[in-house]
Amino acid sequence: MNQPPYESHDPDILTLRAAELLARIATDAVAARGVAHIAISGGSTPRPLFKLLASPEWEARVPWAHTHIWWVDERCVPPDDPDSNYGVAFALLFQHLPVVITHRIHGEESPWQAAYLYEQELVESFNLWAGAWPRFDLILLGMGTDGHTASLFPGTDALAERDHRVTVGHAPAPPRDRVSLTLPVLNQAAHVIFLVAGENKGPALTTIFHQGGGDPPLPASLVRPEDGHLLWLLDTTAQQAAGLDLLQDC
Repeated sequence: MNQPPYESHDPDILTLRAAELLARIATDAVAARGVAHIAISGGSTPRPLFKLLASPEWEARVPWAHTHIWWVDERCVPPDDPDSNYGVAFALLFQHLPVVITHRIHGEESPWQAAYLYEQELVESFNLWAGAWPRFDLILLGMGTDGHTASLFPGTDALAERDHRVTVGHAPAPPRDRVSLTLPVLNQAAHVIFLVAGENKGPALTTIFHQGGGDPPLPASLVRPEDGHLLWLLDTTAQQAAGLDLLQDC
């Protein structure tokens, strides 16, 4: 297995680089088709990115009025709960934008009902036929210290789901019930970008970059777009902890 493509940057540059890529991908998609579809993740790592995109300069660089925002996964909590991925993104970014098209996962519903509703919204918005997968222009992912991504945790049934676009995941720590896009959806995207920061991500990165993903493979190592582009954006602390050669800032 070839080593995944990656870049390593200081934290401030990492955020700028992620913003540049998101803006470019959204702009190119809108120019080509009149619409962009982007799925974002929760966690602490993308928060600086959300804050940057809410600034006046960056607000003008993203065609928000034509960009549909989706969530990679969600904790099964109401949108005003501090653990809600939607709630965090709304507070840091979307409430500051004049126009935004969002498709949130209804975490306040029962997990399987929320998964069903989200899958139906994907089918309708992407005009999918039976068995077809949505193709996102960009999926922005994170990675946990255990190598999970989205809400696809090691050794869980959600990781093996191949028939549905959305499934229910179970986290080792509360809130345990999650709703998540499945691996086939992640691997159909035109662009997938991992945003990973922190020394504590070093062991999982070492497994992915030096050991072929592990045996059994860590969930994040299974994200390899079939007909798209993959890029790992690492901060220098994570890069050094994983023993990777430093790439120059782009």
